[in-house]
Amino acid sequence: MELEGLEVAQALYPEVLGKKIELVVVDNKSDKVEAANAATKLVDQDKVNAIIGSWGSSFSMAAGPIVMEAEVPAVGTSCTNPLVTLGNDYYFRVTFIDSFQGVVMANYAFTELNAKKVAIVQEISNDYSVGLVKFFTDEFVRLTGDEDAVVYIANYNTGDQDFSAQLTNIKSLNPDAIFAPGNYSESAMLIKQAKELGIVAPFLGADTWETPEFIEIGGEAVNGAVFSTFFDSKVPLTPESEVFLEAYREKYNKEPASVTALAYDAYILLVDAIERAGSADPNAIRDALAETSGFDGAAGVVTLDANGDAVKNAVIKTVENGEFTYLTTISPQ
Repeated sequence: MELEGLEVAQALYPEVLGKKIELVVVDNKSDKVEAANAATKLVDQDKVNAIIGSWGSSFSMAAGPIVMEAEVPAVGTSCTNPLVTLGNDYYFRVTFIDSFQGVVMANYAFTELNAKKVAIVQEISNDYSVGLVKFFTDEFVRLTGDEDAVVYIANYNTGDQDFSAQLTNIKSLNPDAIFAPGNYSESAMLIKQAKELGIVAPFLGADTWETPEFIEIGGEAVNGAVFSTFFDSKVPLTPESEVFLEAYREKYNKEPASVTALAYDAYILLVDAIERAGSADPNAIRDALAETSGFDGAAGVVTLDANGDAVKNAVIKTVENGEFTYLTTISPQ
């Protein structure tokens, strides 16, 4: 999905400073070791000027030390864990971070669902999931004023398919809502099994749920699931949103995922930084990226803070009749 966004961006903006832009694609195989290997190949063998990627905070974090040592700037697409950029002057991102996303979903549970007690299911082997759970928990406890507002935290590992033990415990506690950020496939199976057990509490999640597979695997069970994400094609955020949407629809004859728009933004932000730097030197690009403010991307306006994180809006969506449906937009303020 992210590669599609890059291909659309390159077709629209194929050159910078009078030279053709080449996309060098390396597969990190959704593995931390392979992610480090991919970054090493890009900087040592391919001699790239900048890196885009990647999906999955753990994989971006694994690549972090390599890009920092090589002094090659990287722009993350949908990696939301704060540790991706923290202490790394060469890593930036075009998405908001989990401290914001977790707070948004805790506020949704408390304000919109009137939830006073929640259960949590976390993918314990996934830095993204664990980080989000902490930010959600801290904010939900603050909002309720109740140290025991989170009644249960259940763990599972990436690749697990049977969640009956965790869900049986949750059912006995009868929470008002269940926060379960994690990979789309495991999350969909979790929700499906919860419905089969008779659990009626609404499920809340985050951006990884917005993939076709989440609905394909979960079926009718995921109707009503609510999650935070980056973008909605029916609610364009900037003039660049329209440019992206027109080009994407013409090329693929479908609606883009949010992460597709983010990858597109990472590409055009790098083009903009190179133009502002007047150079393709990696350090010059890094310095220009660090000064980014008010940049119009397809997925919203990007201003990078001191850590290289994007300060921008979050979108709340639900699944309705088997389709992702826009609910509202939340600003950092």
